[in-house]
Amino acid sequence: MTPLGFGQGVAYLGRGFAMWRRRPGLMALGMVPALIVLVVVVAALVGLLLTVDDLVGWATPFADGWAEVARVALRVGLGVLVVLGFLLVASLTFTGLTLAVGDPFYERIWRETETMLGGEAPGDGLGFWRSARDAGVLVGLGLLTGLLVLLIGLLPVVGAVVGAVLGVVVSGRLLAAELVSRPLEARGIDRHGRRALLREHRAALLGLGTATQLCFLVPLGAVVVMPAAVVASTCLARDALDAAAARPVGG
Repeated sequence: MTPLGFGQGVAYLGRGFAMWRRRPGLMALGMVPALIVLVVVVAALVGLLLTVDDLVGWATPFADGWAEVARVALRVGLGVLVVLGFLLVASLTFTGLTLAVGDPFYERIWRETETMLGGEAPGDGLGFWRSARDAGVLVGLGLLTGLLVLLIGLLPVVGAVVGAVLGVVVSGRLLAAELVSRPLEARGIDRHGRRALLREHRAALLGLGTATQLCFLVPLGAVVVMPAAVVASTCLARDALDAAAARPVGG
């Protein structure tokens, strides 16, 4: 089996959405923790939107003496970037918190997916405390990604565009890696083993993560997409395992 490509990674998310037609009750169950976390995220976003003008003005006192057009352009652009950075951080925070809060729900989804793909679901779930730890790591990475987007956004002319694209790509890659790790860890595959297994399928991880991340930017998209992403990541993990098993010894 050749390495999975970017387009195939995007297609996995399509397979995840198809599960809504096959098992709507199971997928709807995965919306419960997402809705709970979404309420918290929306409340934080509203607070940011109400204060972003003051925040940007406080952060750019050096622009007070600029011409009005230049000052407004800088602060509006920076304000947009701050909100975008928050959305990127929120999406990773959402993923981490939702996986921690809803671990029993998502474990049931990926186990059912494993069964539908053939064979029994492996091992046990990660448990609450392990999920909470992973959520903390993902939140920390999300904060670093948001800071990176903000710093790049300060670059003249192209900063906002480059920062936005890089933020989506990096955060999407982190998101996909976290989702795919669940069914692999249940098989007893450690971090080094997962990296080795997925190394040649990095493009597929990026495709799945980027597509999922873009869907998260759509209002209420995260609630519907999260269960589909769990299904998609389980399918990707199984195909990667099958590809490794089919590889000749020493190949």
